[in-house]
Amino acid sequence: MKAISYTRTGAPDVLQLVERERPEPGPGEVRVRIVVAGVNPTDWKSRRGGPGAQPMAFPEVVPGQDGAGVVDAVGPGVEGLTAGDRVWTFLAAHQRPTGTAQEFTVLPAERVVLLPHQASFDVGASLGVPAMTAHRALTVGEDVGARLAPGSLAGAHVLVSGGAGAVGHAAIQLARWAGATVLTTVSGPEKAALATAAGAHHVVNYREQDVAEVVRGLVPDGVDLVVEVALVPNVAIDLAVVRPRATIASYANDGGDTVTLDVRSNMVLNTRLQFVLLYTVGGAALAAAAEDVTAAVLDGALPVGAEHGLPLHRFPLQRTADAHAAVEEGAVGKVLVDVTPA
Repeated sequence: MKAISYTRTGAPDVLQLVERERPEPGPGEVRVRIVVAGVNPTDWKSRRGGPGAQPMAFPEVVPGQDGAGVVDAVGPGVEGLTAGDRVWTFLAAHQRPTGTAQEFTVLPAERVVLLPHQASFDVGASLGVPAMTAHRALTVGEDVGARLAPGSLAGAHVLVSGGAGAVGHAAIQLARWAGATVLTTVSGPEKAALATAAGAHHVVNYREQDVAEVVRGLVPDGVDLVVEVALVPNVAIDLAVVRPRATIASYANDGGDTVTLDVRSNMVLNTRLQFVLLYTVGGAALAAAAEDVTAAVLDGALPVGAEHGLPLHRFPLQRTADAHAAVEEGAVGKVLVDVTPA
């Protein structure tokens, strides 16, 4: 089989197309023929390494946390998955040497989820890190439940920072599916159009408008939850628009690594500041996210494509380095790698 791997960290050109033996699933594992793989910022950040980065955990790494395809073989003890099932995967390369940038991958069965028949492999490959991160961010509030479903966020007001990004896009879609009123911030008219297509009720251009003033005008009592991509530059805005007992869920460090908080004002608001990283949320949270995200897909709530607010950028497997470069350079939308024919 063909695979993309690297044996040292660095620029995209460390990724090489190689031939490998097709792996066999062991107990509790399944083998998936990957049709489409998704590329996320976490993929290129792990590949690049850099000052202070941890050494490579394995001598050779096949990148890729997310993908979609067809179960090809099932190991002993696996229940609920059979050969021929259409599936999506998550955290395929987490603490493992091989991910989804290869024609066949072997995964623990708990990281493989049935893909509803009406959903495309493009949708399946776009779930994983973005949708599950968004799910976590939307379910950590004091006054919201730990699960998402239609009506679970009814009456809530959610502010999504950076609504044109992959996580922001998923957060808009999931919050809307769960019944929330969704507000989002963007940097320009093109991204505003994407956020609107994703389902945001209100879109604020932070380069041209006073976000706090606009949001407070729309939600005088304050928003219940902020899904935050850039806490350092946005923390003052977030604190200006949240209601008492609101939660700010920060899932990225865009704009800086160190934030300063005023203790007294946060005490008055009883603010909850929740940091989100999918890799350490725990098995229960991952299982809940996989189940709820699949339910949203079944309801048609997580479509992809420019008409749904998430343009797709496609690359063949042999150009995975270009796919990594596109994400690293800030491509707007979702970068996908076509691995095997559907």
